Amino acid sequence: MNLRMLFGVSLLMSFVAFGLLTGLYLWPKLNSVTTASALTALLILHAYRFVGLSFLVPGVVSPSLPAKFARPAAYGDFIAALLSVFAILALHARIPGALLLVWVFNLWGTIDLLFAIVNGPRRLTESGPGALGAAFYIPTVLVPALLITHGLIFWLLLRAPAY
Repeated sequence: MNLRMLFGVSLLMSFVAFGLLTGLYLWPKLNSVTTASALTALLILHAYRFVGLSFLVPGVVSPSLPAKFARPAAYGDFIAALLSVFAILALHARIPGALLLVWVFNLWGTIDLLFAIVNGPRRLTESGPGALGAAFYIPTVLVPALLITHGLIFWLLLRAPAY
C-alpha cells in the first residue's frame, strides 16, 4: 500500500473508531448531564490542540513540510487550544457570555480544521504525507476526533437552553 493510501485508510479508520466511541459511550453520557458539563467535557479534548505546534518542530516533521501548511496549522490549533481553555474556565465559573465564548471557539476551531483539510493536500502534493513525520498522527488520529466533537458542540449549542 502506498503512503497516500495508508494515510487515507488511517484517516477513515480513525473516523470509524471515534464514531463508534462517540455513539456507544460518549453521546449517551453527554445526554445525561447538563449542557455546561457536556460542553466542558468536549472542550477538554481541544485544550490539547497545542500539540499542533509540533508541525513547527524540526525532527518531528520533515524539513520538506511546507511552511505554508505548517504555520497556519500550528498556530490555528494553538489559538483553538487557548480559546477552549478560556471557554472551559468561563463555563465552570458560570460567567455570563460563556456560551458565546464556546461559539467563538467552535467556529474558530472548525474553520481552522477545515482550512487545514483543504490546505494540506494542496501543500503536501510534492512532499507527500511522509513530510508530516511523527506528526502523521495529528491528522490521522486527532483530527477526526476533533471534527466529531466540533459537531457535537454545535449540536449542544443549538439545543442549549438559556444559560
